[in-house]
Amino acid sequence: MRSYRRHRLLVPALLCAVAVLAARPTAADRQPASGGTGDSGLSSEVVRLYEEAAVATQQYEAGRKAAEKQRARAQRAEKLLDRRRRHIAGLHEDLGRIARAQYRGNGGLPVAAQMILADSPEELMRGQHAFSQADLAVTNAIAKSRRAETRLAAAEAEASTLWQALDQRNTQLARLKAGIERKLETARTRLQGRADASVAAGACRGAVRLDQPRTGFTTAWVAPVETYELSASYGSGGSRWASRHTGQDFAVPIGTPVRAVGEGRVERVSCGGAFGIEIVIEHAGGYYTQYAHLASVAVEQGEHVSPGQWIGQSGTTGNSTGPHLHFETRVTPEMGSAVNPVAWLKERRVSL
Repeated sequence: MRSYRRHRLLVPALLCAVAVLAARPTAADRQPASGGTGDSGLSSEVVRLYEEAAVATQQYEAGRKAAEKQRARAQRAEKLLDRRRRHIAGLHEDLGRIARAQYRGNGGLPVAAQMILADSPEELMRGQHAFSQADLAVTNAIAKSRRAETRLAAAEAEASTLWQALDQRNTQLARLKAGIERKLETARTRLQGRADASVAAGACRGAVRLDQPRTGFTTAWVAPVETYELSASYGSGGSRWASRHTGQDFAVPIGTPVRAVGEGRVERVSCGGAFGIEIVIEHAGGYYTQYAHLASVAVEQGEHVSPGQWIGQSGTTGNSTGPHLHFETRVTPEMGSAVNPVAWLKERRVSL
């Protein structure tokens, strides 16, 4: 019965999965951030919605995987039960063969008559023992199978109820996730609209402070964004640039927090021109990093920054065909002194 002891774990595991999913907080359980009408409120709202969308996605994936695992366990248990049924059927066939062989070998007499007409007590006992053992094996196997099938039916009925609860929870999480993403898209559009207005006016709105969670970076250098896809690379050609691309582009959605790659001082914050809203940071050793096409800035000129500190949010201001971060490394604060940023970061043990 080893297979059924395994199957008995299925229901408690499902109960745990439902309990964990039900206990985890969702975006709907939280209160919206205050101050949602100003620049700071809008930027914070985008960051908050990013976080809530990530949490909802994780919860949905956890629920989906839990349901899939339980279904797989049930299928494995059902296969084990099928093998046991086939084994019992084989025992039935063996018993039938024994009975037929005994009948043919003893003149067609029934087993009871054979035992009565046995020549000696030893022959009687041997015949009775052989048939009894075969009959007992089949009887025990049938009894075990029936008990196992009863337990399996009860477990599957309860598991079915729990699977339905998991599926219902996943449906709720999917709706929640879709709602958060719609709100996030609206907030992104508003954030980019304000950024475009600033660029058109040629005047930045000032630093919009973001409530950054504790980072705990242990390295002196980091990538400028946490999650990304690399797009246009340093030195590549294109109609959008006068000669060659001077930086490395990171394809990220509008509002993605942008990080200072290392310790330094904010050399410049500006709006307007081909780079839209941009930040330039001076680092030790005579190098500068530029972060362009932003939707908002979170630092002021002259401010000291630490590795991984949020300095703004990505956007698509200036000469940009879509949301991304344009990142450069330079030997001066000005355009025209760029070096390969991927190689520069790799020298500092940051692989993109």
